[in-house]
Amino acid sequence: MEFENVIRKRTAIRKFSNKILEQAKLDKILEAGRIAPTAKNIQPIKIYVVNTENGLLKIDKASNCRYGAKTVLIVCGNTFEAYHKGDYSTYEMDSCIVATHMMLEATNLGVDNIWIELFDEDILREEFNIPSEYIPVCLLPLGYKTDDCPINPLHEKRKNIEDIVEYK
Repeated sequence: MEFENVIRKRTAIRKFSNKILEQAKLDKILEAGRIAPTAKNIQPIKIYVVNTENGLLKIDKASNCRYGAKTVLIVCGNTFEAYHKGDYSTYEMDSCIVATHMMLEATNLGVDNIWIELFDEDILREEFNIPSEYIPVCLLPLGYKTDDCPINPLHEKRKNIEDIVEYK
């Protein structure tokens, strides 16, 4: 898919079908995250793939925003490994870049997705035994939308370029 089509097509899907995500596509999505840029190329991330019934039930304990997806990625950043400048750590920024790369590759492959930031971190940590140095940044449900999935009403709503760009 042309890159411009990918970035225009990607949208938040809130109703996934029962169709299972193919391993080959999942591998490509994860590879897109692996090669994503991070500060100083430290790669302070961990991606947990959740695609078993038991694991999905654990996700449901931590968030009500799985929307029926049969695969969910938990994207975490390592606060100790990440690049630090004074009090600032790049773990969250790095995790966001990785997640964005994976979302765009998913869209490129025809895999629907949504970025979820609404979750209980303590429950995720406990249910998935996430070490303290890793901070969950987002959940990425992946899969295929249902035929009756509602269209995201905000997808086409964008500010004018003049409102966000200023030349100096």
